[in-house]
Amino acid sequence: MSERPMHLPQGTPLGEHFTIEGLVRLTEGRMFYLANDIRPDRTLRKCWACLNDESPRSARACVRCKAPLTDRRFLVSARWKVEGFQPYLDFVARNERHAGLASPVAAFVEADVLYSVIPYLGDGLMVDEASPLPNRRVFGLGQRALGALARLHTREIAVASLQRANLLVAQDGTMRLFDLDIASVGRPVEREQRVTTLASLAEILRRYCDPEAIGLQRLFLDAERGSWDDTMGFGRAMERVHNAWVDRAYLPRLAVLSDVGLLRQLNEDNWSWLHVEPQLQFYVVADGMGGHDCGEIASALAVETIVERLRPVRASDPVGLETRLREAFQAANNAVKDHADAKGTDMGTTMVCLLVAEGRVGYLANVGDSRGYLLRDGVLDQLTKDHSWVQKMVDKGKLKAEEARHHPHSNILLRTVGTDHDVEPEMFRVELLPGDRLMICSDGLWNEVDDRDMESILNTYSDPRIAARELVRAAHHGGGKDNVTLLVVEV
Repeated sequence: MSERPMHLPQGTPLGEHFTIEGLVRLTEGRMFYLANDIRPDRTLRKCWACLNDESPRSARACVRCKAPLTDRRFLVSARWKVEGFQPYLDFVARNERHAGLASPVAAFVEADVLYSVIPYLGDGLMVDEASPLPNRRVFGLGQRALGALARLHTREIAVASLQRANLLVAQDGTMRLFDLDIASVGRPVEREQRVTTLASLAEILRRYCDPEAIGLQRLFLDAERGSWDDTMGFGRAMERVHNAWVDRAYLPRLAVLSDVGLLRQLNEDNWSWLHVEPQLQFYVVADGMGGHDCGEIASALAVETIVERLRPVRASDPVGLETRLREAFQAANNAVKDHADAKGTDMGTTMVCLLVAEGRVGYLANVGDSRGYLLRDGVLDQLTKDHSWVQKMVDKGKLKAEEARHHPHSNILLRTVGTDHDVEPEMFRVELLPGDRLMICSDGLWNEVDDRDMESILNTYSDPRIAARELVRAAHHGGGKDNVTLLVVEV
């Protein structure tokens, strides 16, 4: 099955022991449900202590181990890429146990969907955690994951790669791996596979680092580039920088969260941030277009290129920061265009970025309909201007702004990154004041959430990470028809 299946309604029996309570989350390649073991249609019930399933449903204790039989709740993951089913079922049959693993109590296939079930202990999903995390949590997450991977590798279990959907967060903040994509079971894990798995873990860790945690970011970037092929080497590298970075704290002044939405199966958005120097910070969001293997590549390439071009820039650059930003933006555009021409595709991306100098001036650049906003004294204003057909009609007085949002041609863009060489970005300069909040985002946010509602959320939550989470939730409530990515930074 390649398409996401219809979700299971509340009350649907699942497997031999479970009943669906409700769908709680959609991610790339996964659907997450809460379930219970209340099955009045079954005369017998399962004891989760000894796994005996021959106790009468009316019994208060297990007929074998005498453990109390109380109603239980479970977290269920559903996935539908058939090629991964058998390796995962082979892995479950091994019944591996480790503090960093959430071991399933059941795994089975129904209607071409693989379900993996664990007891629900109030765990949260890492996909709901906005970046950045405190350094101590980043270290804890990395060490726990490396310990679990080391166990699996010694047991000849290869993990294809890790994504945030594989990470569960307990109420005490500790992490466990869950519902892994298993590559193989029962043969030595090859070096290339270990490098790939560690690189995917390193990318997750890097994206949860604060942009000021430069030493950690460099370490994880090295791992992404294949510097370590075993968990021990990567773990020792983390230990060498642990004391220097673990207790460094940063002001809660920024947050970013990227989400696939409720209808899309692939997140083609991308983002990054860069602590260029103490008085110069850079932030970028891109929304890729072109479908699978195109849109996500275009947005990733644009983001990577513009970040690398700005890395050597300094606040005192005699050429001027606005000029450097424009040059870097055009370099990103041309990189996408050249790649598209070489591959013979129509890939492209929108992009919006922000360069903050000395906390006093913000330089914004955008192409397409990814936007930049300013919240000042509780009032949210749009700073950027969309390069879209409906915006052109608004400028001509043929459409009202509120009509443009829901117009059937609202998705027609007149300028995108990667369509032509040397595309000119729209440039904006804003003088900043203490307490200002700036937000850059893809259209998956502003298309689903009215400006007044975004303003209300940003005013309600002082912690940018909580504000980011609530904005994504609002996008889901608005329909969640597109990927949504937003980055909030406070002056």
